[in-house]
Amino acid sequence: MKNRIITISREFGSGGRTVGKQTAEKLGIPCYDQEILEKLSEESEFVKDYVKEQSEYANYGGFWANAFSSRSLSGISNQDYLWIIQKQLILDLAGKGSCVIVGRCADFILKDTTDCLTVFIHAQPQKRMERVVKIYGETDVPTEKRLMDKDKRRAAYYQFYTDMQWGQAQNYHIALDSGILGIETCVGLLTQLYQHGLPDGR
Repeated sequence: MKNRIITISREFGSGGRTVGKQTAEKLGIPCYDQEILEKLSEESEFVKDYVKEQSEYANYGGFWANAFSSRSLSGISNQDYLWIIQKQLILDLAGKGSCVIVGRCADFILKDTTDCLTVFIHAQPQKRMERVVKIYGETDVPTEKRLMDKDKRRAAYYQFYTDMQWGQAQNYHIALDSGILGIETCVGLLTQLYQHGLPDGR
């Protein structure tokens, strides 16, 4: 069997990272998330916290704010530089073997890979707020605002580098509501899809 990849895009607080990790564990394949951050930091020589912000989140101002933000005379920003490295890293990881890749526009980067299952994990705001408080705790910033800010910046980043709309159902093979289905059911569904392949043979 050729390499089979699952990409997990997710709303903040939906448990998408957990779904990805548990799916990979069940299937006995690697899950790449923090590993990409570490490799990006190593190759770019930027500190990990900076890389974490710049490799998945964009400015609030939309397309034009990102188009002209912090660019050198050559027209390349630090975020562009990280995108180039990140894109190659994801292609290399997918080429090495079957795996799960969380976030970082992997669904778009691997769109021409013939055996790639693209997934979007979402949930109602109340469910996500409960999960965020449980996992990350309370902060000075209201939980609802944290959700909106994270998702807005992820969407801006995704649109800027892919020219596609983040979270739009037709951009993914499957979208799962983790708040209704639960993490375990999401993992079970993805495991079955991985093992049996998509109906068109992918």
